[in-house]
Amino acid sequence: MMSEYKVDYESIVQTSYDVTTTDGTRTGELEAFCIPVLIPISMVGELMAAYDPSSSTSPTVQYSRPISRAVLDALKRFIGD
Repeated sequence: MMSEYKVDYESIVQTSYDVTTTDGTRTGELEAFCIPVLIPISMVGELMAAYDPSSSTSPTVQYSRPISRAVLDALKRFIGD
């Protein structure tokens, strides 16, 4: 089965980012890749229903693996490895 999650390969960049945590705390600069993952609107409800931010095992592999693979496949393609 092909993943519903896609990557905008043309928009992948490697640059320096000014990083801030979710609570607004600035943590400094980070040299990193930005990999835009496209999540279909039709998948958002199901994905968010499966996610419990208080659980370290959430979301399940059924939801997390396709997203992880999309990101890692894009990184592999970008760096040419």
